[in-house]
Amino acid sequence: MIAGYPLSELAYLAAALAFAGAATGILAGVFGVGGGAVIVPVLYELFRLIGVPEETRMPLCVGTSLAIIIPTSIRSFRSHQARGAVDMNLLRAWAVPTLFGVLIGSGLARFAPPSVFKIVFVLVAGMSAARLLLNLRWNLGPDVPKGPALRVFGFVNGVLSALMGIGGGQIATMYMTFYGRTIHQAVATSSGVGVLISIPGAIGYVLAGWGKPDLPPLSLGFVSLLGIAAFAPVAVLTAPLGVRLAHALSKRKLETAFGVFLLLVSLRFLASILGY
Repeated sequence: MIAGYPLSELAYLAAALAFAGAATGILAGVFGVGGGAVIVPVLYELFRLIGVPEETRMPLCVGTSLAIIIPTSIRSFRSHQARGAVDMNLLRAWAVPTLFGVLIGSGLARFAPPSVFKIVFVLVAGMSAARLLLNLRWNLGPDVPKGPALRVFGFVNGVLSALMGIGGGQIATMYMTFYGRTIHQAVATSSGVGVLISIPGAIGYVLAGWGKPDLPPLSLGFVSLLGIAAFAPVAVLTAPLGVRLAHALSKRKLETAFGVFLLLVSLRFLASILGY
C-alpha cells in the first residue's frame, strides 16, 4: 500500500501513463509540439478509461499537462535565448498581464464545470486546425501592436492557456506571425511565454484542486504526480521516433496532419460537451 492505495492499482496506473507518454512523445515529435495540444487529449482518454469522474477529469488533465511542460519550456527558452532569438522587450511587456491571466484561469479551475475547459479547447484548437488545413497566412499589420493592446493579448493568452493546459506558445506564435514576425522569432519568444504560463499555472492547479474528492492516487490537487513521473520521461525518450517520421514528410503534409489531429480532438471534446 502507498498513500492508502494498493500497489497493483498504482502499477496499473503507472503503466497506462507510461504508454500514454510514449504515444504523446511520438505525436509531439511528428507535429513539432510538446505541449498540452497533445498531452491534454491523451490524458483525458486515459483518465476516462481508469474511471476518473467527469467533474475532476478535465482540470486534472490540464493541471498535469502544465506541470509536465515546465522543464520543456524552461529548456527551450534557455536554448533560444542563448541564440539571441527571443524578443525580450515583447516578453517583458507580456509578463505581468500573462501572470494575472494564468492566476485567473487556474482559479476558475476550482469552480468551473468541465464544459468550460472543453469549450476553450474546442475554440482554440479548432481555430488552429482551420488555419493549418486551409493554409491561412493572414497579415494583420506591419508589427505587433504596442501599449494596451499588447497587454490585453498577454492577459487573454494567459487565461486561455491556463484553461487549456498549454504553454501559450501555440497562440503566441500564431499571433506574432500574423503581424509579420518570422516563425523563428515567434517560436523563440513563445518559448518564454511557456515559462510564464506553465510554472504559475501548475501551482495554481495544485491549489485549485486541494482537498477535492475523487482524485486518482498520488495527486497533488489537480496535478497527478504519478502522471508527471511516468508520463514525461517516456515522452522525451519516444519523441525522436516522431522526429524521424516527421523528416520523412513535407512541411505542408505535417501541417495538414497536425490540423487533422487538432480537428479530431476538437470534435471529440465537442461530442463530449453534447453528451456523446
